[in-house]
Amino acid sequence: MGLSASDCLPDREVHASVKIVSAYIYFDSTLTHFSLWGHMNKTNVLRRTPVAQAISLILGTTFLAPAIAQEAATSPEDVGEIVVTGIRASLESSMNLKRAGQGVVDGIVAEDIGKFPDTNLAESLQRISGVSINRTASGEGQQITVRGVGPDFNLILLNGRQMPASNLGPGGGGTTNSRAYDLSNLASDSVSAIEVYKTSRAETPTGGIGATVNIKTARPLDHPGLVTTFGVKGVYDTSASNLPDSYSGSDLTPEVSAIFSNTFADDKFGIGLSATYQERDSGFSQAAVANGWKTMRGDSTDGAHLARPGDPTYPAYTIENPPGADDVYGRPQNFGLSVNGVQRKRTNAQLVMQFAPTENFTTTLDYTYAENKVQTNRSELSVWFNWGPGTSSWTDGPVVGPIVYSEDMTGSDLSMGGMSLGTKNENNSLGFNVEWAVNDALTLALDYHDSTAESSPDSEFGSAGVLGVANFVRGTTTIDFSSDFPILNVALPGSVDAADAKVTGSVFQSSFNKSEIQQIQASGRWEFGNDSGLDFGISATEVNNRTAAAVMQQNNWGGLGTEDDYSDDIWTNDNMGHYFDLMSGHNSSNFTDAFLVFDFNRLRAEAAAVSGDEAMFRAPDDYTSDLRSEEKSKSAYLQYTKTFETKMPFHVAAGVRYEETEVFSE
Repeated sequence: MGLSASDCLPDREVHASVKIVSAYIYFDSTLTHFSLWGHMNKTNVLRRTPVAQAISLILGTTFLAPAIAQEAATSPEDVGEIVVTGIRASLESSMNLKRAGQGVVDGIVAEDIGKFPDTNLAESLQRISGVSINRTASGEGQQITVRGVGPDFNLILLNGRQMPASNLGPGGGGTTNSRAYDLSNLASDSVSAIEVYKTSRAETPTGGIGATVNIKTARPLDHPGLVTTFGVKGVYDTSASNLPDSYSGSDLTPEVSAIFSNTFADDKFGIGLSATYQERDSGFSQAAVANGWKTMRGDSTDGAHLARPGDPTYPAYTIENPPGADDVYGRPQNFGLSVNGVQRKRTNAQLVMQFAPTENFTTTLDYTYAENKVQTNRSELSVWFNWGPGTSSWTDGPVVGPIVYSEDMTGSDLSMGGMSLGTKNENNSLGFNVEWAVNDALTLALDYHDSTAESSPDSEFGSAGVLGVANFVRGTTTIDFSSDFPILNVALPGSVDAADAKVTGSVFQSSFNKSEIQQIQASGRWEFGNDSGLDFGISATEVNNRTAAAVMQQNNWGGLGTEDDYSDDIWTNDNMGHYFDLMSGHNSSNFTDAFLVFDFNRLRAEAAAVSGDEAMFRAPDDYTSDLRSEEKSKSAYLQYTKTFETKMPFHVAAGVRYEETEVFSE
């Protein structure tokens, strides 16, 4: 619990201290789950029908004889140690996690993850009940929501260590106070198991209101001997070819992974190395009222309201089924269509070294690296409305929307913007762990890690650049919302010509976000010998957050220079309709879909030359918003567990946890 940097005013120092003491009681049995909050679930009991009993009897008879014969052929002395590996061991590990977990816990293991072609860890997590994911615009999983609680309120651990999170603002610009961990940075290949704790326990770190997710990676001493794997996959994505020529990528992109693990000196020393490299080219198209609706009541006198009888402008309107006085309706501020090309490159690597001089003492040193680079290019065709006179028809109330919406205008701008976005997310984590079984009753562990997450621009012009372009030839503009795909119709004097185009407004942004965590944890367990024990631990955590941004914006909405200032070969004529070929109406004769695609870098350079100032068309070098915070937390917990071996096994866990957090922000 604490304040984020952007919750505080700039140029002011804020200090806050929070102390929390939490008590946890959990009862668990085979048939009933009861918790402190009064929630009760009853496990369904399977009752077999007569048919099912008959089938089970037949199957039992079929396999009983071979089993008896095998018992007779093998004496107890001939049976050695049996080690179950492979799929059966993986499934058993997953079941044991759920069976032995205190509280509501779920999880998946490597075998479950490998059954599906998930592109990243977020998509693997969606296989768990109660976990849903949100996706990037190109369709890849990104962040998780657990039991309806959003990404900012779920805590992500890597091998039991709190991981820092960094994200750039919307569209690659602006500051952000999000604590949501971006799971699209991590590939699934090197993960051995994922544990999702959906209820709190004294030993579980605070911060996961929805859930605490522990990502576990492989350890060489857990799998003695030589283990090597190498995998090559291909991702076939045809959306990458349905783009303008300058944006299109490859339909088939590679994914390469390798794992090496070996143990030496009678399994006292182990080393493990894993690496993953993935590329993906994709594309998507969007149609939206991107800047929202101007909403008002039917009797509103707002300057944007539809004219009513008696208004001076009423004769200029033609309105079918106008909103009633008590209805709520909205007029669109704009309408836009866009086509987007995305190139993503993800690199993951982990090095693990373990040393166990005795069976009771193990040390582990590990380093984890993750990098995710995303380049996005966009072309748009958009129109803006002035909430003036025109023709329209409306749905019935009480909430009213337009069926057909039109405004009369002359010589307005037909906008054709372009965007170039480049971002890089980088994660580094270095950790050291010691586990010591002091005796049969006492086990101790010490863990330290230093981890960083950083999001930064991946372009010389900043994290996001937008160039507005327009032909000032637009007449009456109409949108038909009556079908699934809105149809844009614009009255034009002729074709959309490169000779009529020039740069209007522009925005270049640079954003930076970094989070660093240094954490030390000491924990242990004392077994009392009667199916009970005491878990205990202390920890100290320091979190440093920084979010910064700068923007360079030029509001030349009437146009920068003249049309003759720009080379005609920068522009390419195109039609938006074929990028929506899966939507009915994309080839409608009423659809005005002609637009211009341009070379972003060339046009940026020519606009800078027209303005006479190169700096006006790139993001500033210095951040104008720079927010920082420091959080120092201390915690301690005690947790008693007891298992009663009765006809109905009964598990009890009761504990207390103390947390103290100090926050400094400026």
